[in-house]
Amino acid sequence: MENIFTDEYFMKKALQEAQVAFDKGEIPVGAVVVIDNRVIARTHNLTEMLNDVTAHAEMQAITSSANFLGGKYLKDCTLYVTLEPCQMCAGALYWSQISKIVFGARDEQRGFMVMGTQLHPKTIVVSGVMENECAALMKEFFAKRRK
Repeated sequence: MENIFTDEYFMKKALQEAQVAFDKGEIPVGAVVVIDNRVIARTHNLTEMLNDVTAHAEMQAITSSANFLGGKYLKDCTLYVTLEPCQMCAGALYWSQISKIVFGARDEQRGFMVMGTQLHPKTIVVSGVMENECAALMKEFFAKRRK
């Protein structure tokens, strides 16, 4: 039997969260955290609503997951996020000791990779999952803002 719980399957759920952010006027970044093929956190950017520059989808996901698990470490968890984490989020993900990060679109200007931010040495990173769909939502959002 084929495993339906692929990176694409969970990235679609992160994209649904990004769409919620888009609809609220937030920068459309969505995230889900998964452990044992079970979604334990669904989040999106809340920086505008909370008037908080730290309210990125990843930060919300870390807090929500830690609360669900009853501890601060996200070992055996995978974060699916539509945009490459920034250095702030990468730093928090480092401290969470998350096992795996899967992201869609690269952030060529502010992403953790271009900024040289280190993740935990045991964290596995997969990039480019549903990259076109993730990037398209971001492009649509910023095109509407420029009008």
